[in-house]
Amino acid sequence: METTNEAVNFIEAIINKDNEEGTYGKRVHTRFPPEPNGYLHIGHAKSICLNFGLGVTYGGKTNLRFDDTNPVKEDVEYVQSIEEDVKWLGFQWDKEPYYASDYFDKLYDYACVLIKKGKAYVDDQTPEQIKANRGDFATPGTDSPYRNRSVEENLRLFEEMKAGKYKDGEKVLRAKIDMASPNIVMRDPVLYRILHTEHHRTGNKWCIYPMYDYAHPVSDAIERITHSICTLEFEVHRPLYNWVLEDWDDTEKPQQIEFARLNITNMVMSKRKLRQLVELKLVSGWDDPRMPTISGLRRRGYTPAAIRDFCQRIGVAKADSIVDVALLEFCIREDLKMKAPRQMAVLDPVKVVITNYPEGQQEMLTLENNPENEAMGSREVSFSREIYIERADFMEEPVKKFFRLAPGKEVRLKGAYIIKCEDVVKDADGVITEIHCTYDPESRSGSGCQRKVKGTLHWVDAATAVDMEVRLYDYLLTKSDDETPDKDFLKQINPNSLTICQAKGEQAFAATKPEDHFQFLRQGYFVTDKDSTENHIVMNRIVGLRDSWAKMQKKG
Repeated sequence: METTNEAVNFIEAIINKDNEEGTYGKRVHTRFPPEPNGYLHIGHAKSICLNFGLGVTYGGKTNLRFDDTNPVKEDVEYVQSIEEDVKWLGFQWDKEPYYASDYFDKLYDYACVLIKKGKAYVDDQTPEQIKANRGDFATPGTDSPYRNRSVEENLRLFEEMKAGKYKDGEKVLRAKIDMASPNIVMRDPVLYRILHTEHHRTGNKWCIYPMYDYAHPVSDAIERITHSICTLEFEVHRPLYNWVLEDWDDTEKPQQIEFARLNITNMVMSKRKLRQLVELKLVSGWDDPRMPTISGLRRRGYTPAAIRDFCQRIGVAKADSIVDVALLEFCIREDLKMKAPRQMAVLDPVKVVITNYPEGQQEMLTLENNPENEAMGSREVSFSREIYIERADFMEEPVKKFFRLAPGKEVRLKGAYIIKCEDVVKDADGVITEIHCTYDPESRSGSGCQRKVKGTLHWVDAATAVDMEVRLYDYLLTKSDDETPDKDFLKQINPNSLTICQAKGEQAFAATKPEDHFQFLRQGYFVTDKDSTENHIVMNRIVGLRDSWAKMQKKG
């Protein structure tokens, strides 16, 4: 990496120092090691951007390695979704994806090395006994009665475990470290357990599986990873990471570095809780647009550029913190404001009849596609006697500073004419069904009309309107502290996180396809959902136009 004056984060500082000292021969090789037991969420996106970004910055490599050491919870579906998410974010891993299961033979052989060196033993205690004998912060652990078995006996028992002689939980392989260690992780942690479960890649070849704290460092070492970057909860596991590799036969050994995990207000950031939402059918699936999964954010309309920008802005820190979701919303607005065409859609339509406009007449008006990006050009929009406006843009008894349509008041229709409300038509329940207006034929936009009115409304021509189902998404959680241990996060689920509108859109929407982005004038940013068909258009609201994060920044 070339030297610049830009500030570097603490991980880059470590890498720069290693490169200066020639620790890895100036190699930089990172990895992203997800468990294939669920869909990735935006917290993983931070790790993806960090690991793959370092590979790009330093001209190094980044592996995608699946930590498939727990066949009980794993599925090929998750493997495929993870690969798709990484590619969608704009990254490519080195060679083919790797799997911890690729190394099961080597992991087993190295475990035998540890046994021969007197650093691992087979324990017959039950999981409950092991937990009880581990002690706590105030009490040292108690040695297992099987801790001093001979090397020969341990090798035999471990081989029998592999051969399927014992039932699940009947025996485990443990590291022999220090049952009095102040770090409870180092109190003879389990390295292997017995699981008579078919593995999605190795089938029934194995019935013993390595624990993450053992498979992780050895897999890193096999792949000759230089910097193994983990989230902060693994900091206490770093001594075990280093201990496992003490006898690894290589002059270069990977080093584990921890950074703060991502927490965002109003978002569930626990894979276990996300799975619970899916299983309880509180959402439509892992890609529900309310979910913080990468597939959910993609369906919601977030772009790879916006997510990468978000991860860049929050930076890399050593201490956990909570990021306001408004920053994520700011990033998608920043990405789309120059890219998304601005079109008109009415979410809660009420018909306006322009009584002095000639019946049967239709004219075409020219509207710009994006006033902030002239290169996006313009489009033709039809206008006729009957149009739709938002019901909220009319008030029969207007309050102070209501500058929209009201009896006897005038407003400008975007790109069209000035209209004046003359009368309203109501149904038997008193609900307004039509608003009757007149228009000023001399007030057409662009005609040089000098008349000024305070309000400008968006509208849709009734003659060419496209019916659309519009899904308005809000935060999934009403509060941000879903990780508080003594609170049931399900009680914080927002019952109004989804509202569905039967909307009217201008004719241009008829040609839309999934993942097309728009700004609905005066409404917000929207994306065409994958549920859309030629005869049934579905739109998801990505984010409103209100930029609370930018306002907070202004206030300091």
